[in-house]
Order: sequence, then C-alpha cells, then structure tokens
Amino acid sequence: MSNNPKELKLAVLIDADNVPYSNVKGMMEEITKFGTPTTKRIYADWTKPNAGGWKSVLLEHAITPIQQYSYTTGKNSSDSALIIDAMDLLYSGKLDGFCIVSSDSDFTRLAIRLRESGMRVIGIGEQKTPKPFISACDRFIFIEVLDGAIKKKAPKTIIDTKKPVEKTTTKTPEKPTQKPLNKIDEPTIELIESTIEDLADDAGWAFLGDVGNLIVKKKPEFDPRNYGFSKLTPMLKSLTDILEIDERDSDKKGIKHVYVRLLFS
Repeated sequence: MSNNPKELKLAVLIDADNVPYSNVKGMMEEITKFGTPTTKRIYADWTKPNAGGWKSVLLEHAITPIQQYSYTTGKNSSDSALIIDAMDLLYSGKLDGFCIVSSDSDFTRLAIRLRESGMRVIGIGEQKTPKPFISACDRFIFIEVLDGAIKKKAPKTIIDTKKPVEKTTTKTPEKPTQKPLNKIDEPTIELIESTIEDLADDAGWAFLGDVGNLIVKKKPEFDPRNYGFSKLTPMLKSLTDILEIDERDSDKKGIKHVYVRLLFS
C-alpha cells in the first residue's frame, strides 16, 4: 500500500438509491483528496423514472452505471450488487481503499470487512446516516458540507407595477457563510481537549496535524466543515478561551507548523 494518501488507488461505489445526484460533482472532488479513483460504479434500477437525474452526470465523471432490477417492492436491490462487486474488487488486489457513497446502514458489515483486509474505507452520505455505518469507516464525510452541489433556482419574483413601491432602507448584504451542521458542543470540546492531552509534549504542545489525524480516528465523521469552518486551524483559533495556538517557522519558506495546547491543564 502506498504511503502517500494522494497515490491511493480507490474504488468508488455509489448507492444511487440513498444519495442525491445533485451532489455528485462535490463528492468526486472530495474523493480526489484521498487518492485516485481507478474504479467508479453506481448502482440503481435505471428503469425507474426517479433515477433519471443521475444520467446527466455519469458521462461527465466517467462513472459506470450498473443495472440492478428491483425484484421486491420496498427493498433496495442495489445493496447486494454493490457488496458483491466490492468483494470481487477486494480480491483483485489492485486497490488500496474503497469509497462507499451511501446513507444506508446495510453497508456497515462491508466497511468492517474491507478494513479487516487492510483497506482504507471512506464513507460519504447524508447527515441522517446511521452511526454504525459511520463508525465502521476510517473517515466519513457528510454530503451537506461539500461544495459543488447543484442549486435549485429561486422562484422569480413577480412585481405588480400598479402597486406603489414602498421605500426601504438599503443595507449592505452580509457575506454568505456556510450554515454549520453542528454547534461546537461540550462533547466536541472534550474530544479536542483529550486528543491534545494524548499528544502533548512535556510543555503541553501538540502538533496540529497529529491532533487532526487522531480526532478523525476517534470520530470518523469529525470535519471542521460540519461546524462552519473550512479547516481545523481556524476552528481551533475560535476557541481562544481554552486553547493557545503557536505558529512556528519550518524549513520551507512561507510554511509554518501549527502547534496547540490547552490553557488550563
């Protein structure tokens, strides 16, 4: 297996029944941060009208559609096909990891089995994804925080020209920010604090990169974007009442190493 995450060969397996097609661009861009998707397959009953939305984006992203007929009403027939393909790909020996795109807990055992075989497993799904599937992955990303989603057009405002226009005070529009999925609550604070303590040197300092990696190992769905921050550094800088940040020069010009420690330990 490659030591460089950017060189990981990944199989991307998408359960079209449990994720929205409007986010496929953001999902594929996110996956490239972890490695190179060498296999990209999407599973659905393409004879159904509700699967039509996916068809317009499959060619753009070179995703292979896999037809799976629904033999029984109310059952997700794509699950078994995806699991069988995943195991076939695992035994091919040509991959370093899998990205399972679904919000279905039925893939929990698959994720566990793939990790038992030394595969890195990345999950992508909606915030409603059950906790067992999230915990079974090395990393889990919520679709809601990804960029590149197809936005619905706002309805046009019809102006009645006969009605007198009321004067309003002009205000400078606020810069749009992404609405956080979660607040930085007490369990999150405790997770950050305990992780820093686990990694701190004798002076209490911990390297931020190591802190981020260990937090994700403890909580696969942890992502600063869930809390409205683009990166971990600005998120921790917002916690000035409990944390101290130190940016140190590195061997490379313009690059600083960030360290963090608890104010009260």
